[in-house]
Amino acid sequence: MQKTLERYQRYTKDGNGSINNKAVERNVQHWKYETAQMANKIELLEVSKRKLLGENLGSCPIEELQQIENQLERSLTNIRGRKTQIFTEQIEQLKEKERSLAEQNAILSKKIHFQCKIHSQEQSTSEREIVPYEQSTQHHDVETELYIGRPESGRTLYPQQR
Repeated sequence: MQKTLERYQRYTKDGNGSINNKAVERNVQHWKYETAQMANKIELLEVSKRKLLGENLGSCPIEELQQIENQLERSLTNIRGRKTQIFTEQIEQLKEKERSLAEQNAILSKKIHFQCKIHSQEQSTSEREIVPYEQSTQHHDVETELYIGRPESGRTLYPQQR
C-alpha cells in the first residue's frame, strides 16, 4: 500500500508539476509581454504630454505641430465651455441665495417694525403721568343762560353765571 501511495505522489508531482510549470511559464511570458506593452504606452503618453507642454518640439514636422495646435485649441474650447457652465451654475445658486436672503430680510424687518411698534406703545403708556381730574381740566369762565321754550324764541328768564 505504501509503495502505491509513493508511486501516486511521484506521478502527480511529475504530471501536475510539468503541466503546472508550463502554465506558469506561459503566464509569466504573458505578463512580461503585457508589461512591455504598458511600458510602451506609458512612454508614448509621456512623449505626447511633453509635446502638449511645448517641450521637445524641435524634431516635430509642421503637420504634427499643426495637429498639436488643433488638439490644444479643442481642449481650450472644452475647458472654457466647462468653466462657463460652472460659472453659470454658481450665478444661479447665488441668485437663489440672494432671493432667500431678501425674503429673510423682509421677514426680519417686519418683525423688528412690529416689535418697535409694541415697544413704543408700551413705553408711551408707561411714561404717561396720571394727572388728577382737577389738574387736567382747564377752568374757564363761561356764561350760561337758561331758556324756557324753543331756542328761536329768544326769551330769557334767568341768566346764570358760573
